[in-house]
Amino acid sequence: MNKYRTHMIKDLSSDIKDTVIVSGWVENIRDHGGVLFLDLRDESGTLQTVSNDDNMFKGLAKESVVELTGTIRKRSEDTYNERLSTGDIELLVSKMEVLAESEHELPFEIMTSRNTKDDIRLKYRYLDLRNERVKENIKLRSEVLHFLRNKMYDLGFTEVQTPILTASSPEGARDFVVPSRIFKGKFYALPQAPQIYKELLMVGGFSKYFQIAPCFRDEDARADRTLEFYQLDLEMSFVNEEDVLKVGEEIFYDVFTKFSNKEVSKPPFRRIAYKDAMEDYGSDKPDLRNPLIIKDATEALKNTEFGPFKKSNIKVIVVDGIGENSNSWFNDIVDFATSIGMPGIGYITLMEDGTFKGPIDKFLSEEERKELIEKFDMKTNSVMFFIANRKLKIAQKFAGEIRNYIGEKCGLIDHNKLELCIVNDFPMFEWKDDEKKWDFCHNPFSLPHGGISAYDREDKENILAYQYDFVCNGNEMASGAIRNHDLESLAKGFETVGYEREEVEKRFKSIFTAFKYGCPPHGGMAPGIDRILMLIQDEPNLREVQAFPTSASGADLMMGSPSYLTPEQLKELGLKIKEEK
Repeated sequence: MNKYRTHMIKDLSSDIKDTVIVSGWVENIRDHGGVLFLDLRDESGTLQTVSNDDNMFKGLAKESVVELTGTIRKRSEDTYNERLSTGDIELLVSKMEVLAESEHELPFEIMTSRNTKDDIRLKYRYLDLRNERVKENIKLRSEVLHFLRNKMYDLGFTEVQTPILTASSPEGARDFVVPSRIFKGKFYALPQAPQIYKELLMVGGFSKYFQIAPCFRDEDARADRTLEFYQLDLEMSFVNEEDVLKVGEEIFYDVFTKFSNKEVSKPPFRRIAYKDAMEDYGSDKPDLRNPLIIKDATEALKNTEFGPFKKSNIKVIVVDGIGENSNSWFNDIVDFATSIGMPGIGYITLMEDGTFKGPIDKFLSEEERKELIEKFDMKTNSVMFFIANRKLKIAQKFAGEIRNYIGEKCGLIDHNKLELCIVNDFPMFEWKDDEKKWDFCHNPFSLPHGGISAYDREDKENILAYQYDFVCNGNEMASGAIRNHDLESLAKGFETVGYEREEVEKRFKSIFTAFKYGCPPHGGMAPGIDRILMLIQDEPNLREVQAFPTSASGADLMMGSPSYLTPEQLKELGLKIKEEK
């Protein structure tokens, strides 16, 4: 029998007049003139305890661990605390035992730890985890993972764990590498994703695989990306794109409707081709809660005499009913435009008499004014914002960011919705100006539309792949693809981006050997666990839903990593540290 706890706090409401023993952390102590109150907290909740002994809690520091013995009694109705699940009862303490004392000076107050600077919170993460909201995030994570595992079993998937120590591969982000003690001079890599392993499982005859997979990428951290994250990795054999998308729709719809109170898109989710997403929303992860649509005015202004518009891709966003807003309101948008790298942003307002007001107006001809009104359905007090750049992708990107900013500023976005869509038909390749070469746009193992003959096309930018992303509220929630199971086609794809066949076969020896023994058509996807939790909990970044995250810089401030190795460790690994000059 556990001598330290016979009751969880959440279970005490039915124990009126009983003598009980409870254990937990001291959240607060209050002296009300001869009557002492101690708020005791365990994982399940907080309980008010009372003592008439002036010395009972004397010298006790907050966050000390104590065992209290006493009698449960009903509180008077006018003293109920509705904030607590046990707010209608209290414990009259007859005995206290201190199990572990805490320092009197805490680095921050537990109840308000989320108001503390992130670096301090992460350094003392074990204290931060005592905060109710932080703890609830981690407990919810457990519930979501339990639900997802059961869901995958119900769908007939087999759970398989793949290795953490693997081989480095040339595609994707930077690898984290691990030196080998036995094979000196050689390195393992931590998996960016179980990509090759799950394909090999399909070769091995598993028709439906999944795992809750840890993934590691040596990239700069940001709000929706950390060095280590988890995904629900899944793969299926003998499937087409629609088969995989239907599974993804069921997973996302079921998990969001179970754990979120928001309105969730019902399957089938809207399908948007990558090209259309970039044209209409300026992003391959569009926020469909925002009703604003980007339009192209390049043709309408092809004869423009306005210098910044000449030989440019011109995007416009029309917003109705804001023409009478103040100059300072519009100046905020101009300031935002310059903050993201634009030289500024032009705009015009349609007046009641059919004329335009705004600095761009003087550069427009009568014919251009008429076409802008008719083509883009402008109304009185509508405002048209102009975004122009000689490079199409940059014009689209800027227009997308302006669309998002204006949508929020105008209150057009319903934050009580989870609006899901699927972006598909990604380009297989993209041109890298800085390297003067083609590179994979998405996943190099994806099947191209048209098969191997597609690689013979000269317009490589128009080669599409069976690749797809699930998107929710402007967040990429999952990526996937139908895989290329044809060895010749795979090799030709890598050759297109500059890899010789011999190098590809050497780098991906396992794939090129295994596929020779009969590989079924297959495809899959990988929903991001952390991002799902982020949206359910309305958290601003992934670190809030991970138990022990690194800081924004990638450092583990609690454990002190990354850290230096001792000379003995380096010698054993056959490594030398080269000092920077």
